[in-house]
Amino acid sequence: MTRVCLVGAADVDVQYELLSRETAREALSTYERHAPFENSLAVDTVSLGAAVSLCNDLNWYLVRFVDLALVREPSVSTEEWLSRSLATQVRDGDADPAETGDLLAVYGVEDGALVEPMYVTRRPDGTVPEYDLRPASETVVVRVTEDEFGRG
Repeated sequence: MTRVCLVGAADVDVQYELLSRETAREALSTYERHAPFENSLAVDTVSLGAAVSLCNDLNWYLVRFVDLALVREPSVSTEEWLSRSLATQVRDGDADPAETGDLLAVYGVEDGALVEPMYVTRRPDGTVPEYDLRPASETVVVRVTEDEFGRG
């Protein structure tokens, strides 16, 4: 299963905003919903293609209410997420999944919420540098595209 996670903007309740609108509610109605992070909504889809299609279907809402759209594709990584843009590139065959792990956004998790990302490259030995922007109980690693690298 490929998981899509939509993390809401700071000033909105993402679940309320998506589920209170008929079109978004209908698009999400066939999925069991989860909330892996504070102010998030996640669903499991059957494939990477279905995950990207769902994001495309919800794009109007994502632009307005979502700060971050993540995709976890087990055939690429079971531990790291892909940005929506990178997931689209992998789905379209424009990025080789085996070559997607060098550019990363590492988010801290504070009280269940994702906090500011630290943009890093994976070390030559394959490890991820320690998150050090603020105290965090855990981290979330997101593989990003070159265009997204360093945006904050």
